[in-house]
This record gives sequence, structure tokens and C-alpha cells, in this order.
Amino acid sequence: MKKIVFASFFVFSYLVTHAQKDFQGMAVYESKTSTADFKSRFEGNKEITPEMQKMIEERMKKMFEKTFFLNFDKSASIYKEEEKLETPGQGQGGFRMMSSVMGGGGTYYKNVKDKTYTVDKEFMGKEFLVKDSLRTYNWQMTGETRVIGGYNCFKATTVIPASKTDFRNFRPKKEEEKKEDKAKEETKEGTKTSFMDQIELPKEVTITAWYTPEIPVSQGPEGYWGLPGLILEVNDGKTTILCSKIVLNPKDKAEIKAPSNGKEVSQKEYDEIVIKKMEEMQEMNSGRGGGFQMRMSR
Repeated sequence: MKKIVFASFFVFSYLVTHAQKDFQGMAVYESKTSTADFKSRFEGNKEITPEMQKMIEERMKKMFEKTFFLNFDKSASIYKEEEKLETPGQGQGGFRMMSSVMGGGGTYYKNVKDKTYTVDKEFMGKEFLVKDSLRTYNWQMTGETRVIGGYNCFKATTVIPASKTDFRNFRPKKEEEKKEDKAKEETKEGTKTSFMDQIELPKEVTITAWYTPEIPVSQGPEGYWGLPGLILEVNDGKTTILCSKIVLNPKDKAEIKAPSNGKEVSQKEYDEIVIKKMEEMQEMNSGRGGGFQMRMSR
């Protein structure tokens, strides 16, 4: 009898360990960013025809509303934007440049065991491989609960510094604010106006996350992680990322590995490259008689 019990326990332990080792899941996320601040830049502009206004809104929707797939196991995950065919003329000019720093467009690999991430990014026609340590979030548990997609979720919040290269945090300055800044700068001899002077960026961003302990993996969309359950929704005030579908142990397993193409840089180095390039473009536009502008091809 003891032998039978021991054998049963051994088989059960093997099956549990094997199941954990092979465990994998897939989650679909819908990301939507508020465009109110950007739309206000075009409202009331007599030079913009109704046709141009419609085109702008359509392209902005493509930039600010996206679908992503997260494939995850117990220790790692890959987060990728849904691939879509571009129509002729789509993604040109300023919109293409902006789209490259709007999140997505590559593979975001997180390893929560090693606390590292790797993401391949394309910016201004060049490929970069950003490798760095995962951010440590100081999550505060609130005790609030809600149901998302049939899963019981708990609320957690944290405050982080705003990224200088995540355009979703940006708000273009109003003309009145630009005139005030220009007047101040004119009093300073030899002072140049940089790209960062053309926009407003909050110092901090409050993150609200909803996670479910029913899927006990410390994963989530983009770079979010560190909670005792899969994060199903994230909101930073302007952008909401909501899980719309979950498949546990799908038949077709995804290969969860870090991307490897591109020039390897740290997150700080990549941010400096982006800001420098944006300032160079602003100087080029200033040479034509204007400040930094988003140029759009029809």
C-alpha cells in the first residue's frame, strides 16, 4: 500500500512540475491613447480643409489605437504589435516618425527571473536593440476589486518618472505658451530653443494596474510587471491598455526568446539618440523659417 501511495505521489509531482515547465499563455491587449491634446493643434486652423482634417484623424487613430499580443510563461514574455498591411502613402512624413516612438513596432522581451528586458526598435530608418534592467515598480495595493473578462482582478498603483521618448506622454504647447517662452528666451543672449521646449512633459506619471492572481505570473503588457498575477489592464491617465482575450496553454506554443537584430544600446543611450535627432530636425525646420513642425504627406 505504501508503495502505491509513494508511486502515486511521484507521478503527481512529476505531472505538476512538467505542467509548470511547459505552461504558456497568450493575451490580446487593445491600447488606446487620448488624442484630445493633438486634435486641439488643428482645430480652428483655416489652412486645414475638411479632407485634410479627416486624413489627420485617420492617421492619428492608426497611431494611437493598436492591438498587441503577449505570449508568456512562468519567467519570460514577448509583447508584439499586431501586424497590418500598410496602404500606399501610409506612414509617411512626421506621422511615420511619430509612430516609431509611440510604442510597438518591434518585439518587447521581458525576463522577470533575470529582471532584464530587450526590445528591438526602428527609429529614422535605423534598427536598435535596447537591452537594460527592468524597472522596479513600487506597487501600492489598494484592496479594490473588479472583474475583467471573467477574471477577478485587484487594483495596484505606482508613480514613475515620465519617459522623455514616449510621445504618448507629450502635450504640444499652445501658441500662447510658445510666445511666452519665446519672449523669455529673447532676453537670453545666444539661447536656442530645443525640441523639448516645444512640448510639455509631466515630471511623473501615475500608473493604475489591475491584475489577476488567478493567472499567477508576474507579467503584463509593455514593460509592466512585478505583481502577483497577470496584469489585465493598465492606465497612465492618457493611455489605457486593456486585455480582450486570454488563452492558457494554447496548442501552438510561441517561441519566447529575446530579439537579436539591431545596434545594441542601453535605454539611456537610446533616449539620447532620439532626443538629439528630434532637435536636429527642429533646427532644419527652423532654418526654413519655422519652428518644429510635424510634416504630413498626403
